[in-house]
Amino acid sequence: MAKVAFIGAGSLGFTRGLVRDLLTFPLLKDATISLMDIDPERLDFAYKAVKTIVERGQYPAKVEATLDRKAALKGADAVCCTILCGAVQVWRHDIEVPKKYGVDTNIGDTRGPSGVFRALRTIPAMVSLCKDMERYCPDALLLNYTNPMAMLCRAMQRTSKIQLTGLCHSVQGTAEMLAEWIGAPMSEITYRCAGINHQAWYLDFKRKGKDAYPAIRKAVARPEIYKAELVRNEMFLHLGYYVTESSGHNSEYNWWFRKRPDLIQKYCTKSTNWNPGEYAYILKEYMRREKCWKKEVKEWFKQGAPMPLERGHEYAAYIINARLGGDPFEFNGNVPNTGLVPNLPQDACVEVPVVANKRGLNSIYVGPLPPQCAALNNVSIAVEEMAVEAALTGNPELVFHAIAYDPLTAAVLSLAEIKKMVKEMFEKNKNHLPQFKKLNF
Repeated sequence: MAKVAFIGAGSLGFTRGLVRDLLTFPLLKDATISLMDIDPERLDFAYKAVKTIVERGQYPAKVEATLDRKAALKGADAVCCTILCGAVQVWRHDIEVPKKYGVDTNIGDTRGPSGVFRALRTIPAMVSLCKDMERYCPDALLLNYTNPMAMLCRAMQRTSKIQLTGLCHSVQGTAEMLAEWIGAPMSEITYRCAGINHQAWYLDFKRKGKDAYPAIRKAVARPEIYKAELVRNEMFLHLGYYVTESSGHNSEYNWWFRKRPDLIQKYCTKSTNWNPGEYAYILKEYMRREKCWKKEVKEWFKQGAPMPLERGHEYAAYIINARLGGDPFEFNGNVPNTGLVPNLPQDACVEVPVVANKRGLNSIYVGPLPPQCAALNNVSIAVEEMAVEAALTGNPELVFHAIAYDPLTAAVLSLAEIKKMVKEMFEKNKNHLPQFKKLNF
């Protein structure tokens, strides 16, 4: 029997979907599903939901719930992490303080001032999780879904020998979107995608073995397609390669779209897939969830807990199955750059093709990125490397330097203004960043 631990199991949508997928594999149908969260109420809902899935599918699986992380980890074969460090009332300042200074973000969970401070709060918890895994399940595979993905994975990969990777939906999600645009079923599509999380590039995208980029360019020329992803389509038309993750995210990661109100109006308020111009979308969405989640979950149970039992497309279930001896599985994961992408920094966290099998995670050599793509990735990696070093050493000046080189921040503010903003963000977070003993920078 396999054991799969969920750390942050109160992330209800994710937990339900992944458990459903896991149990469809013969190797995992009798697994022990160990749910752990620090919120007893969310944990109870997760336990009831997973028990419902097990009973409805008539699986011989065992479900347990605990507030004790060590108990959940003990003897685990795989660990899935979906934690969030700090409530909305803590991390809302990561978005609202920069906004006051003119740095207008949309998501704020990956890069920029908000992503850096989220990393500073979360990295100690992730490193601690790895240390517990070294003691209680040293051979287990850690699959991380928590953002900021690249910075968290880099910190863990620097400090632990636990085999781990970070998983994101953006690669397969964007591939499916592009396939739909050109009228192709995914069964006809192959691609090679590499870069960094939320900013990886489809180095090739083929339909039946032939280059599909001409068809994508033709599709993007149609007004309804162009407007669907204004920011990403502009990047594609000017840089030549399609980038992963939504226009909402990507509008934050560069100098081009959010540094002036007129640019936000032009590029970030008219996308039909998702309007990235709306200030702090994620903050508003999480505040809504905080108010409504109990009601929504209770309503779901009241309606009979409707949920299909057919396997979905979540990577983690396929990876765990492969690791335990099932069919090998190829995916894009966040791993150390051991020469995989030669024109990105050695050991930085990169998002590249990986094959999971009984040996574990096997990263695939990609080769150099096109220079215009590598240039943008390298700027983001420089910021991430400084932020990770700051989190691990408690050096506040490195936090300032990291944010000073963030493309959007640097396009809007002077160095003196950035320093003032960072000091205010530290003040708002001082009770949640114990590794920073002194803030004189």
